[in-house]
Amino acid sequence: RSHAKEILHCLKEKYFRELQDLEVDGQKVEMPQALSWYPEELAWHTNLSRKILRKSPLLEKFHQFLVSETECGNISRQEAVSMIPPLLLNVSPHHKILDMCAAPGSKTAQLIEMLHADMNVPFPKGFVIANDVDNKRCYLLVHQAKRLNSPCIMVVNHDASSIPNLQIDVDGRKEVLFYDRILCDVPCSGDGTMRKNIDVWKKWTTQNSLQLHGLQLRIATRGVEQLAEGGRMVYSTCSLNPIENEAVIASLLEKSQGALELADVSSELPGLKRMPGITKWKVMLKDGQWFEEWKDVPSSRQTQIRPTMFPVKDEEKLKAMNLERCLRILPHHQNTGGFFVAVLIKKSPMPWNKRQPKVHQKLPQRTGDTEVTAANSDNGSECINEEPALSENEESKKMQESQNSDTEHSKKEGVCGPPPSKKMKLFGFKEDPFVFLPEDDPLFLAIQKFYALDPSFPKMNLLTRTQEGKKRQLYMVSKELRNVLLNNSEKMKVINTGIKVWSRNSDGEQFGCAFRLAQEGIYTLYPFIHARIVSVCIEDVKILLTQENPFLSKFSSETQKKVKDMAMGSIVLKYDPDPEKPDDLQCPIVLCGWQGKTSLRAFVPKNERLHYLRMMGVEVFKAKRKEEDSESKTEEEEVQHKLAQTEEGMDVEDKEHDLVTKMEAEIGEESSHSPVESTAMEVENKIEDLDQSSKNANSHVSQESKIMDTSNVKD
Repeated sequence: RSHAKEILHCLKEKYFRELQDLEVDGQKVEMPQALSWYPEELAWHTNLSRKILRKSPLLEKFHQFLVSETECGNISRQEAVSMIPPLLLNVSPHHKILDMCAAPGSKTAQLIEMLHADMNVPFPKGFVIANDVDNKRCYLLVHQAKRLNSPCIMVVNHDASSIPNLQIDVDGRKEVLFYDRILCDVPCSGDGTMRKNIDVWKKWTTQNSLQLHGLQLRIATRGVEQLAEGGRMVYSTCSLNPIENEAVIASLLEKSQGALELADVSSELPGLKRMPGITKWKVMLKDGQWFEEWKDVPSSRQTQIRPTMFPVKDEEKLKAMNLERCLRILPHHQNTGGFFVAVLIKKSPMPWNKRQPKVHQKLPQRTGDTEVTAANSDNGSECINEEPALSENEESKKMQESQNSDTEHSKKEGVCGPPPSKKMKLFGFKEDPFVFLPEDDPLFLAIQKFYALDPSFPKMNLLTRTQEGKKRQLYMVSKELRNVLLNNSEKMKVINTGIKVWSRNSDGEQFGCAFRLAQEGIYTLYPFIHARIVSVCIEDVKILLTQENPFLSKFSSETQKKVKDMAMGSIVLKYDPDPEKPDDLQCPIVLCGWQGKTSLRAFVPKNERLHYLRMMGVEVFKAKRKEEDSESKTEEEEVQHKLAQTEEGMDVEDKEHDLVTKMEAEIGEESSHSPVESTAMEVENKIEDLDQSSKNANSHVSQESKIMDTSNVKD
């Protein structure tokens, strides 16, 4: 993001310098180090433990900086090795990406960041669909992704091993969606995390890997089925056990019959110490019995141990697989966790996708069955030989045609509802529908006129979460995600998508527009707005961010002149850096504001406020208490003036916020494949936005969470 360079400058020049001569409990604090293999010094490593970071008064300022910047999406805290898979995906802004097992969402955040490589393009052509099997953890994922304010992310809730084929509309034709990039960071035994995760020492057995191998292989198989030809899939685990790693990759390569190959990434990420993948291993049972080949396994054990767990014996086959191209990251090489990564490239359709399985000829088509059948007919032995070979695209088109008529009706109305009720038992509570604004909606005309929106503004991409009654919030998605949503409402459990761009504010109606701008979506909206923009100098920005409802007389004369003849209501406040003043902030800032009769104020969340002030060199640490006091006063003012009636519009974000807060106590380090990523969230909770709506949401969410189905199975 455009502010990354400023944050890096602030870290180096201010926070790291203050750590230089610090001693905590008689020990000198080690300076944070940049990760040599991460591009542009955008990743740093610190040896400070969480306990010291939280408890030491000397480090309180640095800790507060980390919490606050994490909350507003400017930094993410994460295990160093788990940053590797997204980097090896080589993402471009036009790529369609699937993250199969995405919670808690640190890798997803990296992918979103890569999509927005050019901040001048508000809607990249690509998107990220982030999936997780656990309904509750999906809200953790939403919380992480929402910090980045992207219109190109959708969070869905499915079992990754049978995630449905999605359709998109291409020039009026229905086509199956194939992804350019897939991240397959599967659930694993987590033995690579033993340096930080004490549970591994207590609970680890060889049984863990034997139980997970089948699931890992099914997820990876489902991934490559949905990968476009020429696309890249990264398979990763935080385990060093070959049964979860090379055995899965070898089995996948073998049954792909040449459709897949391992990419040679030895020249990528220079500076990263790595070991090659291994080609020989044995399989061990819980009681200590070793087996070198499948034929040695007694029949009584053949349910626990499967043939795909053993290394390939045929030397020629083994050589052609190039298993040494896998990456093994060992903990002692560069002070990290243990990790395994393999990069696969798809050269042609999977062999079992070239023909139509028999079962489709006999059974009537049902939503969600196609995918499972395709995944089960691994070897293609059930296929009808007389049928001419069909490409993946043609086959999928044929399979999906019968569903088209069912979804036409809801598509016309622009409503993307939840899946059919028979499927609801698999998931958590029912989600609100996604309703796209009709083209002739009178609601939009007032907005368009008030903000003088550009004719190129994609109004078709606006959606709400209510079918009846007043629309409280307006969200926005990219054109490509709209296409996905409209064509798959029956088969997809969507938890969240889009960013909030406008919020209803009844006071605004008397000034010509009932909707005020929302800070979350301002960087997406700004290029399309041609009215109500006020350019402000850096001193004005400081006043806006440090004072609540400052009088107009406090601002520069230029600003006063600009707003003098402007009608009351929501406005955009824009700061452009002056290259002739290098000591001033050198990145542009866009803020949402409100112009009253005699005052001007900014509508910016607390942590984002602190972020901008830090970037401008204002000391916010001492002002923390004051900031909180003024925040609570503001809350009362907001209620009186009804400037932000968020408490009325109890929408999905309130559910998320409460669920995230509640879950962090439950989940802790539950995630077997990324324990540290979850724990970062506990710290973030320390600074809560004083938002009235979250109080109102509590009772609502606790009620809903009571009726959550316990049949949810974690991957």
